[in-house]
Amino acid sequence: MAEVFPRLWRYAVSLTGRRDWGDDLAQTTCLRALDKADQFEAGTHLDRWMFRMAQRIWLNELRSRKVRTGGGLVPVEEIDLPDKSPDAEVNIFARDVLNKVNALPEAQRQSVVLVYVEGYSYKEAAEIMEIPIGTVMSRLASARKRLNTQMADTQGQGHST
Repeated sequence: MAEVFPRLWRYAVSLTGRRDWGDDLAQTTCLRALDKADQFEAGTHLDRWMFRMAQRIWLNELRSRKVRTGGGLVPVEEIDLPDKSPDAEVNIFARDVLNKVNALPEAQRQSVVLVYVEGYSYKEAAEIMEIPIGTVMSRLASARKRLNTQMADTQGQGHST
């Protein structure tokens, strides 16, 4: 489970849109996974099982609170993502992109993180989110369009490096 936790935490933060809620969701998911370890099928993917569990826990939390997040996301600087690139220009661009991804609607953000950050196929992401593959494809297309428009707007405002 130790090798899955950093990815689970990143997914939890992307689901919740807040680091503190992501911390709680990742911890709750690990506890639930330990409680339900007998239900895990050997030979299957632990990460997918836990991601699906995290999503269900989060949706139940949203239902119980009757809260829908879409705004109030923390800037990526506050998420403490590791900086592995010495190139400041690349870091600024990556931070800008991640902030724009965090500002996407929840469903699009979740799809982007699973496919583009975690590297799941469309089919695998659909299974994790328990939605049709076409919905994943549609969400990703909408997210790409929105991000491309935002990036073009940013570049068009005369931002230079």
